[in-house]
Amino acid sequence: MQKTYYYINNQFIESTKAMIPFNDSGFLYGDGLFETMRFDDRRIFSIEKHLRRLTKGLDIISLKLNKSINDLSDLLNQVIEKNNINSGIIRLMITRGDLSIQNSKEMMPSIYISIKPFYTIPENAVKVLYLNEKKYPIIRYNPAIKSMNYIGNMLAKKDANSQGAYEPIFYNKDGLITECAIRNIFYIKNSEVLTPSLDLGILSGVMRETIIDVVKSMGLNCKETHIKLSDTQTMDEAFLSSTGIGLLPCNWENWNSDFVITNQIKKELFKRINNT
Repeated sequence: MQKTYYYINNQFIESTKAMIPFNDSGFLYGDGLFETMRFDDRRIFSIEKHLRRLTKGLDIISLKLNKSINDLSDLLNQVIEKNNINSGIIRLMITRGDLSIQNSKEMMPSIYISIKPFYTIPENAVKVLYLNEKKYPIIRYNPAIKSMNYIGNMLAKKDANSQGAYEPIFYNKDGLITECAIRNIFYIKNSEVLTPSLDLGILSGVMRETIIDVVKSMGLNCKETHIKLSDTQTMDEAFLSSTGIGLLPCNWENWNSDFVITNQIKKELFKRINNT
């Protein structure tokens, strides 16, 4: 069986032997940030955008890292080179470090990098389920950061999966669509592409930004706006986006689509991914 190697604090360790120290702040309190990136043909997609978002987040939570963006980029590529995985997902996690160290000046951030092949992505449209986000302990920061605190998102995803849905789509107390548990949502109405705006407290996904740029390059109008739950039934098309799936058409109970424009966007998006 092919061995997989992770990176943990200056060491490459076989995945089956990789461990997180019990006193790590990320394990104990979710005190850390992460980035999940895709790589195709051993090239990481939009690595600069991911790492810029990460370092901005580290500044926000006052977590000082003695490595530059270039250093992190080198580490990620070393992990890919160490493994015989041509395309897949690579995840970078940075925590505040070992909390058993009493002197805060001596405590160093911990760096974890894991890697895996792509999971199976459905070929057809997937079912989504609308959920009221106030029923889940979802933590939103301002400005938005990719924190390790995802308990509310994971509970909602579990509930959605138990009801046969691939992903939940949240709406807030005002009945406005926000985001999915681990993905972003787009709608199409009268050939205009719509997605929830960042002022709702959602995280600006790297793939989300790429899709917005692709849509505009196709000559279509793309609007970041407030979308009412009550208006979703009148939409012409809808799709999910994330680093792993890229773009995936979605439907829900009593609503479906032919996804004509969605499939055009998907085709152009993967041209860009494959040419990166």
